[in-house]
Amino acid sequence: MKPELLFLAHRIPYPPNRGDKMRSWHLLRHLGRHATVHLGAFADDEEDAAHLGALRAAMGGSLGEAYIEPRHRSKLWPLRALLMNQPAALAAFHGGGMADFAANMLARPQISGVFAFSIQMAQFVPAAYPKPFVMDFVDFDSAKFADYAASSGGLRKLAYLRETWRLRAYEKKVAERAAVSLFVSEAEAALFRAVVQPKGADVRAVGNGIDLAAYDPDAAFTPLADPPKAPLIVFTGQMDYRPNVEGVCAFAREVMPTIRQVYDARFAIVGRRPDATVRALDGQDGVIVTGEVPDVRPWLAAASVVVAPLQIARGIQNKVLEAMAMGRPVVASSGAFEGIDAVPGRDLLVADSTADQFDAVLTLWEEPERAGAMGTAARARMVSHYSWDAQLAPLAAMMGLEACKAAA
Repeated sequence: MKPELLFLAHRIPYPPNRGDKMRSWHLLRHLGRHATVHLGAFADDEEDAAHLGALRAAMGGSLGEAYIEPRHRSKLWPLRALLMNQPAALAAFHGGGMADFAANMLARPQISGVFAFSIQMAQFVPAAYPKPFVMDFVDFDSAKFADYAASSGGLRKLAYLRETWRLRAYEKKVAERAAVSLFVSEAEAALFRAVVQPKGADVRAVGNGIDLAAYDPDAAFTPLADPPKAPLIVFTGQMDYRPNVEGVCAFAREVMPTIRQVYDARFAIVGRRPDATVRALDGQDGVIVTGEVPDVRPWLAAASVVVAPLQIARGIQNKVLEAMAMGRPVVASSGAFEGIDAVPGRDLLVADSTADQFDAVLTLWEEPERAGAMGTAARARMVSHYSWDAQLAPLAAMMGLEACKAAA
């Protein structure tokens, strides 16, 4: 008889069309190979929640009971965070029936452990839960808010500082009671150990992989119907996420005007939910804002260069892995490159300043043989190091599933 697990996620892990969903989907599917997995997850809205049927079909019978709770965002949750003296990240995911669902599932004797994806979900695991509890922090979130505070002023800075310290204290408590705490890269895990110093915690890195069959330059996908004839720079990502917004705005305003003095280039910002700041860039200095597209691969395939100019970045940037798997030459900031097992100069270029980003892009355009060799090396690195099966191989033992299999 297959063991049973509870998987908790702050966003329904399907479809895998954004960074967090890609990771949570592959984690869920991998665990489903070893156990029947029951799922409790929030959804961004009713439309997002409606993906449960497709998720169940994709799991091929390994998904047990599922509870999906659409988030009804309230302007009162920051007030709740203040009154309850808790991180805003937790208050934003409070309410509804998630606590009852998790409590009922964890009370069942056949549930052999719980996997929580993202710090918001730790609040639904009892402090004294006696069975394996694996906490996937993914990124060191309180460090992200510290970065936000450092680049903000006034009341916004104070709010970010409050969230940094409240969330960091909570992260420490969770790590100290979890059987294993996971981060998406050893760099994130090492920073967490050094800054938080959780006593007796088992903090490890389990990296992201890439769907090497889908993100393959030779895969079957429909190319762009009318690609720009000028040299094309591409950025992909969720475009209401602050680091992405700040990164593309800086590149569009500070790098593109200089590039266009030399080349009649285009810069395509490809991703769902572009905020007003991003939308305002459309048509300026060769910028194209696409909004949501059904498939990012045609844009990556059409790119002469893919950029990831993030000023603030945590964990592994899937956008970089995807571009490298597609065999494209990539120019990434140090933050976007951190945690990726690749060789700068051979597999991609790392550039932070405006001048260095300009030089890197022009170098790849003016040395096409080098750009081609870099794309080939990038693809080879992804194939050799970034399959999902290889990245997630340690999970079964962490959840005690190897012991369950032996006992059966």
